[in-house]
Amino acid sequence: MLYDINLQITYTYEVPVSGGRHVVRVLPLSRPDRQRLVAGTVTCTPAPEERRDSVDFFANPSTSILFRKQHEKLVIRMQARVQLDQQPLAADFSPDLSRFPIEIANVWSLDANSPHHFLGASPRLPEDAAISAYAREIAKPGMTIRQIATAICAKIHTDFVYDPKATTVDTTPREAFKLKRGVCQDFTHVMITALRSLGIPAGYVSGFLRTIPPAGKERLEGADAMHAWVRVWCGSATGWLELDPTNNIFAGLDHIVVGHGRDYSDVAPVIGVLKSYGSHKTEQAVDVIPLQ
Repeated sequence: MLYDINLQITYTYEVPVSGGRHVVRVLPLSRPDRQRLVAGTVTCTPAPEERRDSVDFFANPSTSILFRKQHEKLVIRMQARVQLDQQPLAADFSPDLSRFPIEIANVWSLDANSPHHFLGASPRLPEDAAISAYAREIAKPGMTIRQIATAICAKIHTDFVYDPKATTVDTTPREAFKLKRGVCQDFTHVMITALRSLGIPAGYVSGFLRTIPPAGKERLEGADAMHAWVRVWCGSATGWLELDPTNNIFAGLDHIVVGHGRDYSDVAPVIGVLKSYGSHKTEQAVDVIPLQ
């Protein structure tokens, strides 16, 4: 599947700002297993005084930008063409939970895909007793790791209500779990916390999700969205699988990966600091256009 993707993030400041330093992670990555970045660019208006493009520890493309002059608005644009290949789901060769610690212990690598990075607490995901109890109720004896992951994914999809007004980008998994409401980031954070509480390595995936308009309706420009889902390490024979608890599906040809990390803090689209006072407004528009 071939896609053209356009993203625009606009920051409008109440008063002019200066001294802005940001890290932008919005460019889709290339993965040998299912995704290839054919071409892509990240641009800013106004143009930054300094810019550096690099790849972080988890192999996510990132752009560091620095502004010294005052500006009232910042517009970040990303354009990319991406090729996705369907990966058939293989038979379940993942072990059950009782044998899983041995599988993890036999992994000696500490590279970006090592399961050891995704086992413990991370900056936004502390241990949580209530989510841990929730996970233990779902994980039945004899279930494989993949079965546990898909069961937790389905349970969150059933128990939680998608509600963009219920949470913010800073809502913790504990708060979202109590509300049983939120957005893809919240569902993803709760699922990761639940899996890790069982000793199952799990990480955060940031990306784009193509949305399909209702029958007979035209697709709206800017109506697609950045999305989040979960990657789960299911043992050495199976490796990493990706599950989308917002939609209760395995990630497929509609899921375009931008970055991997331990939680949202590793793959936030834009992070940084600036000199200012007053408030600001943020707008985001995404188009995911299939070409074939």
